[in-house]
Amino acid sequence: MSPTDVASAQRRRGFWLRTLHQWHWISAAVSLAGLLLFAATGVTLNHAAQIEAKPDTEQRTATLPPPLLAALGTRDAGEAPLPAKVERWLDGELGIALRGRKGEWSPEEVYLSLPSPGADAWLSIDRDSGAIEYERTDRGAIAYLNDLHKGRNAGAAWAWFIDIFALACMVFSITGLCLLQMHARQRPGTWPWVGLGLLLPVLLALLFVH
Repeated sequence: MSPTDVASAQRRRGFWLRTLHQWHWISAAVSLAGLLLFAATGVTLNHAAQIEAKPDTEQRTATLPPPLLAALGTRDAGEAPLPAKVERWLDGELGIALRGRKGEWSPEEVYLSLPSPGADAWLSIDRDSGAIEYERTDRGAIAYLNDLHKGRNAGAAWAWFIDIFALACMVFSITGLCLLQMHARQRPGTWPWVGLGLLLPVLLALLFVH
């Protein structure tokens, strides 16, 4: 190989090293908080049976004023959100932010299931008397984080975050693999360690997961 070809190959290698390092550290920075969260909650989910939860249940009652009760209209079946003015009243009176959540309508009541990360809740409005029953059970901070890990009842914004975080992790992993390949000649243990990281979960799955 001529000196010109060597210099050209070194420039190409230098370009790819700089580019891969840049994408590697950017993806690491973007995914750092998520990696810590998902790694920690992976442990708590794996040991969920050993972690005691102390649910805290809160119950509230109220009565919907007659004008708002009349605003419910005549719908007696299907699913639909409450009228906006009823939602605003519930938010101000009971601190329940419904944000357009759909309820199950029947001639007797409107029932809303209101789950959220780490908690379950429901709201019932009696259509004859306007009596409101609300109950919320909070399972604690660990349950909240575990539900975020699973994307359970966390909403569209969190679902987007999980997708973007997963993409950042893929970029981090792929650029890391490329950097390993470029440095493998100077680090003979590179591929044995990579192979072990691949082989170990495969063997565990084949031998112990049934």
